[in-house]
Amino acid sequence: MTQAQKRRLGRGLAALIGDDVAEETVVADVRSLKHVPIEMIKANPLNPRKHFAEDDLETLAKSLREKGLLQPIVVRPATGGMYEIVAGERRWRAAQRASIHDVPVLIRELDDRETLEIALIENVQRADLNPLEEARAYKQLIDQYGYTQQQLADSIGKSRSHIANTLRLQTLPDSVLTLIESGTLSAGHARTLVATDSPQELAEKIIKLGMTVRQAEDLTRTTTAKAKKTGTEKDADTRAMEKQISEALGLSVSLTHKGEGGQLVISYRNFDQLDDVFRRLTQSGN
Repeated sequence: MTQAQKRRLGRGLAALIGDDVAEETVVADVRSLKHVPIEMIKANPLNPRKHFAEDDLETLAKSLREKGLLQPIVVRPATGGMYEIVAGERRWRAAQRASIHDVPVLIRELDDRETLEIALIENVQRADLNPLEEARAYKQLIDQYGYTQQQLADSIGKSRSHIANTLRLQTLPDSVLTLIESGTLSAGHARTLVATDSPQELAEKIIKLGMTVRQAEDLTRTTTAKAKKTGTEKDADTRAMEKQISEALGLSVSLTHKGEGGQLVISYRNFDQLDDVFRRLTQSGN
């Protein structure tokens, strides 16, 4: 897909989902608009949004019971006379809760690539994706369809720095990603941890103290500066090896690795612990 096509996709999405509609689009929509039984519609497996908040769905369902579904769901034809959602899965889920039997749909003939791109961009532009769903959506567009970060930013109306910072969240350890996905740690707080040496420890401190993003930035900046000053900043491989040696010996271990060499320091509290280390080292070959 060319850059011009990607820009058109971003601009054309507004017309597709009901905003900024030109006169010729209205005519086309009238012809493709119809009401179908809700059981003839199925979810889109390509939708990047996997989590739908119960409270939000219930609030929307209440509104639909009172006013009905005013905005149509965008679908494409599927096998067996069914329709697959392209945009509007949240409204479809809420409509089921509201016991609405027939819903308005706009039918579009779209291939898998177009369906995926529209689903991704529609969610990023209009839905409340959690930060990791957003990051995965960006990565999917980049990996599968050759978007650059700038092209993606132009298409969805975000800054390039926002795209880059969101993508970097995926480099954090799984324990921190779980905190982000659950909403315990915000994207703003998480971004301050990306370049730190101990993101899990800092994340727990941020949450415990209820820090603002600015306070979190100050914390990570100070922690990183202290680590560099004392020479204790370590990469992930060094920390992992240090932990494995410590667990194997049952003692506190400090590993400093620089270039081809380094230093391994084993701390012991009494003679018995020292004797145990000595015995392990001298008898390992027997």
